[in-house]
Amino acid sequence: MDSNLNLNSLKEGESAIIRAISAEGALYHRLVGLGFRVGKAIAVVRHGRFKGPLQVRIGNTDIIMRRSDAERIRVIAKTA
Repeated sequence: MDSNLNLNSLKEGESAIIRAISAEGALYHRLVGLGFRVGKAIAVVRHGRFKGPLQVRIGNTDIIMRRSDAERIRVIAKTA
């Protein structure tokens, strides 16, 4: 398992555990409010075309997020 990944590096269908959130202020509070927590499982559902937004799933919730925000989320990839 590589522990030096950001959420953007995962491929569609891959899952990971959130290791750290390196956001501050309003962005940090927004992410926490959406359910992003250290230790929670997260999966990439879809990458938008032309470097568009990501669709991720935390629990039963799907979230569309900017790639710049996803870069701030460090993850540990799950292995099958």
